[in-house]
Amino acid sequence: MLGLEGFGVFLAYVLCIGSAALCIAYGALTWNKGDESIRPEDEQWAKKEKQSDNGLTN
Repeated sequence: MLGLEGFGVFLAYVLCIGSAALCIAYGALTWNKGDESIRPEDEQWAKKEKQSDNGLTN
């Protein structure tokens, strides 16, 4: 029946289905969570990056 020759095979089936269910539940709970806020270091990095890109195109 279903190739269940031992308890280990049954356990593998159950754990695979359980892990898939946990992944779906986690995804559903965190679906529309917002991103983390922008830090000042990130803004400074973006400005430097933009300046260096402008220097290459001019």
